[in-house]
Amino acid sequence: MSEKTTRPHRVTSLALVSSSPRYGTADAWRQRGVVIRTNGLDPIARTAPEHWFTPDFAGAQTAIVEWAVQMVRTTDPGCYIAACEALASFDVRSSLGRIGVPTLVVVGSEDQVTPTTDARTLVAGIPDASLALVPGTSHLAPVEQPAAVTELLIRHFSTAWHDKPGPGSPAAIGAAAPKPQIAPPPPPQAPPVAIESGIAQPHPARGGAYEAGIKIRREVLGDAHVDRAEAAADDFTGDFQDFLTRYAWGETWTRPGLDRRTRSIITLTALVARGHHDELVLHTRAALRNGLTPSEIKEVLLHTAVYCGVPAANSAFRVAQQVIKEETTPES
Repeated sequence: MSEKTTRPHRVTSLALVSSSPRYGTADAWRQRGVVIRTNGLDPIARTAPEHWFTPDFAGAQTAIVEWAVQMVRTTDPGCYIAACEALASFDVRSSLGRIGVPTLVVVGSEDQVTPTTDARTLVAGIPDASLALVPGTSHLAPVEQPAAVTELLIRHFSTAWHDKPGPGSPAAIGAAAPKPQIAPPPPPQAPPVAIESGIAQPHPARGGAYEAGIKIRREVLGDAHVDRAEAAADDFTGDFQDFLTRYAWGETWTRPGLDRRTRSIITLTALVARGHHDELVLHTRAALRNGLTPSEIKEVLLHTAVYCGVPAANSAFRVAQQVIKEETTPES
């Protein structure tokens, strides 16, 4: 969102509930999109309760657990995959210091989706922030302890509205709701950096083709692969890595004439024809990320058997089958 479309003066106070400045890794979100495209949402739906609720709550509130499962199961898969893509690129760690209003960060003490470490990163980066830990709750703290979370929000917004000091420790609501604990903010930390450890610093001679190329190279091949390639680059191979990023990714893959799905089909066919099996591993994974289904990849390889030869296609099927199995197996 550009500066022209933001209206920070309209916000007088802020509460972030079960939130994070960055959710997991880009690779993990893109792989989740591949899994959903292949298997649908049912595997994700069945594992949602263990990520969202504590075991005690899940055992006692079976109706709410079933509601959560059905909510995920009935979501439009295309919308879910688009959300995965959005979360893959979401990272606001470097922008937290721009939040200029009193902020309450609320997190369940047992939350594994947006854990307390993420909450403390928010508090450390926001100039006027407090952390509230809700004991005995997981990711959906407002569902497990609605009264306690409501009390926290009322206290925070009331004090912020009247321009009073930050929220103090609220009283528990009812005997069943544990008293949320306001944790002191962590000591100041160094501001987050835009380039993570293990990723090479931009070369002063690199221009627009490189920047466009490294972006699409990461999106198609994954951060983990690109990080390994750049970390392994030295005086002998570094120029070649730059060449790949600028020429293959920055000047070819970014051209508007073909979409990424089509470019993946062409790439798979060329790799089968030449017998480049190491690259076929990378680009089978890339094809899944670019929206091809396992059935479509199968059709591509069947087609190559006619024009590239049966032995070449046979080897390609063996390589692609292993990659597809790894990439489309739902998380346990």
